[in-house]
Amino acid sequence: MYWDEKGPQNTAATVQLALRRAQERGIEYVVVASSTGRTAEQLLEQNKNFKIVCVTYHAGFKEPGKTLLSPETKRKLESAGVRVLTTTHLLAGVDRALRFQFGGIYPAEIIANTLRMLGQGLKVCVEISCMALDAGLIPYGEEIIALGGTGRGADTAVIIVPAHSNKFFETKVKEIICKPREF
Repeated sequence: MYWDEKGPQNTAATVQLALRRAQERGIEYVVVASSTGRTAEQLLEQNKNFKIVCVTYHAGFKEPGKTLLSPETKRKLESAGVRVLTTTHLLAGVDRALRFQFGGIYPAEIIANTLRMLGQGLKVCVEISCMALDAGLIPYGEEIIALGGTGRGADTAVIIVPAHSNKFFETKVKEIICKPREF
């Protein structure tokens, strides 16, 4: 499915398509990017016994020492069985600090920008899948569903077999379930 435009207006349909495809393929794990928890909550509302991992922005992303995901929302998600991962972004982290400090572009940012050629949401799906695997929240070597977006909400879903960050290029995007045509 290709959306005419990027953005959060695609979230409900993206969630439906992703969960339908997970059910068809017998995929057990769903990894979702969600900065405030709203997309994870929508996924949870539609959930049919999938194991959900919510990957959110690292503390300090917008404001030093603060997370965008409120403690209340985190508790609500975790009490519903969602595993929440708040950590440094795989394709940013120290490379972004170098760019901010010294200018230029660095390897992780080259990878991120290359993936963005297929859309911001696809880059996010690859990144959060590897982050969840590195954290031990999803099984190694299995197909999972990943949902990401362009800004807020979810507009992209893929079937992916992520690799650990130290073997990043072994990651395999098996199917693109949906994404925006314009990004």
